[in-house]
Amino acid sequence: NEEKLEEYCYREIENCDILVSIIGGRHGSSSSHDPYSISQKELKTAIDLGRPVYIFVEKSVLAEYRTYEKNKESKDIEYVAVDNVAVYQFMDEVFSLPINNQVAPFETSSEITVYLQEQWAGLFQRLLRDDAKKKEVMLLEDLKTTAKTLNQLVTFLTEERRAGDETIKGILLTNHPIFEDIRKKINLPHRIFFTNKKELTPLLNAWGYRRRDPDEWYNDSQEEWMNDRVEPNHLLKIALNVFDDDGKLKIFTPDEWEEDWVVSFEMRYAADDDLPF
Repeated sequence: NEEKLEEYCYREIENCDILVSIIGGRHGSSSSHDPYSISQKELKTAIDLGRPVYIFVEKSVLAEYRTYEKNKESKDIEYVAVDNVAVYQFMDEVFSLPINNQVAPFETSSEITVYLQEQWAGLFQRLLRDDAKKKEVMLLEDLKTTAKTLNQLVTFLTEERRAGDETIKGILLTNHPIFEDIRKKINLPHRIFFTNKKELTPLLNAWGYRRRDPDEWYNDSQEEWMNDRVEPNHLLKIALNVFDDDGKLKIFTPDEWEEDWVVSFEMRYAADDDLPF
């Protein structure tokens, strides 16, 4: 019905980005929202929603509106440019709008077209400038964020340096090259971790390695571990210089690590027939 169609028109205004309103001499179909016409109510809806509007007023209507302004209290005047004085009453509202909406006179439709082309060209240019400014602002914000992050990082590193680089030491210890070196040399299926000799001992014992008596070592710079259960006669040698005097694991980076600090091989003994006596 007509009422549903009218409300549909108003709802469609919500989907519009810009509204072009043309005010001529005819009042148009009355709205259920007295005292407005449907087109007038559409304009009011767009304004209430904050949509940009371009309002065009027929020149003859605009000229006679000046007469209406001086005689609006008089009920005896008949106006020739409009079929209903409500047109001028609505124009009162249009010109009293607190926001800067575009109002322009026209005689032909081509004047409306040219005017809109000029206005929208300027609008597009401003949008491009605004977009460029927006990118500059975003870049500045990114730079501020980066600077803030760098300041926080410097502060963090400075504080950690004062605290003895404990955090950095912890990271290096967690990724110590000796863990992977031992794991590969004795064929362990999982990653290992220890911080000192005391923790290393039960770890190797669990895989069948027993620490040999120092008198049996080939040299004093590497302690030896013999496997007597999982891989009999398998010898593991670990350089003593990877531990400090208290038995704690020293920190080494992969570049500082030496391959011969962890050595593994199978011990071979001569058979009785090979003995020279």
